[in-house]
Amino acid sequence: MDIVIEAPEASLTLKMGAWTDLSALAREVRHTVFVIEQSVPESLEIDAFDEVSLHVVVQDTHGRAIGTGRLLPDGHIGRIAVLKPLRGYGIGERMMRALMSAARERGHASVELSAQCHAQSFYERLGFKPQGAPYQEAGITHVFMRCDLQKTT
Repeated sequence: MDIVIEAPEASLTLKMGAWTDLSALAREVRHTVFVIEQSVPESLEIDAFDEVSLHVVVQDTHGRAIGTGRLLPDGHIGRIAVLKPLRGYGIGERMMRALMSAARERGHASVELSAQCHAQSFYERLGFKPQGAPYQEAGITHVFMRCDLQKTT
C-alpha cells in the first residue's frame, strides 16, 4: 500500500459502523500494524468480538484506511491502530474520542482497554488510569486501563 503523508490539517474521514460495513478497511490497518509490524499471530488478530463491536475507521483524502479501533458491547475499547508513518497527527486521539463518545451514548459510565505499555501515556492523556500490574498478551507487554466517562470530556 502506498502511503501519502499529508499535512495534519488535511481532511480526514471518520466512519463508525458495524464489522459488516467496515471490515475490509479495518482489516487492512490491523493486519499492517498488528500482524506485520508487531508480529501478533494472525490467528489472534480477528476474533468473534468483531461481529458484535462498533468499529471506527479513519480514511485519508484518497479513501485509504489509516486508522481503526472498536468498542465492544461491554464498554471495552480495543484494536486501536494507526499506520506507523501517520502516528503523531492526532488520528488515534480522534478515534478514541469518537469511541468514548459512543460509549457514553450507549450508557456506559466507564470504558476499559488493554494498552500496550509503550502507549500508556497516550491513553493517560485521554483520562485513562492504569489498573494493576503489566502483563503479557500476544507477546507484548500490556497494562489494563480504565476511564471514568463522567470525569472526561
